[in-house]
Amino acid sequence: MGNSNNLVKYPRTPHVPWSPGNTADDIVLDSIRHLESLVDVVVTEKLDGENTTLYRDHMHARSVDSRAHPSRDWLKPFHAGFRHDFPPNFRICGENLYTRHSVYYDSLPSYFLVFAVFEHETCLSWDETAEWCKLLGLEHVPVLYRGPWNEAKIKSCWRGTSAFGAEQEGYVIRNASRFQFGDFGRNLAKFVRASHVTSEEHWMAQALVPNRLSGG
Repeated sequence: MGNSNNLVKYPRTPHVPWSPGNTADDIVLDSIRHLESLVDVVVTEKLDGENTTLYRDHMHARSVDSRAHPSRDWLKPFHAGFRHDFPPNFRICGENLYTRHSVYYDSLPSYFLVFAVFEHETCLSWDETAEWCKLLGLEHVPVLYRGPWNEAKIKSCWRGTSAFGAEQEGYVIRNASRFQFGDFGRNLAKFVRASHVTSEEHWMAQALVPNRLSGG
């Protein structure tokens, strides 16, 4: 489905300087002055799933030419249930949490949790994102903090335990207001726990172990 020329790869999110989980090919910020200038930020839990983008007529993982995998099969009927209810120029980005990667979740509200909604080149504000989730019957990632930049409060969002009872992978800081796709790296940053990859074998090569929904 869809025209591959119109597909957009979700950008890489840079690490804050105090993030211990960065690897050699990650982007680590030297300065957070641009984040400190934000008047309203939202900190959400970073979940251990697969970055996935949904369009009205297409879907893909981080790579726009992602191949088939059993952990992605459930997305087709899920997507079909609401894809005609959002505009064709929208794309909804979230975590596909169907299968365990390094963290096992046993009380998820959904296998797909939204963390961003784009309209063309604009990332919608967090309030707009939450409203679209409500309209479409979708769940979004847990909010850990909302307010002005406060480094102490933001750092306290590392609690070690996920909102869903498992180990916490980290958190993501984002500008609560709208921003342009080209300014992505200046409006988001992440903290990732140390040694967040616990297996030398990529999760796609391992036996599929589905996470559990809160209803069992």
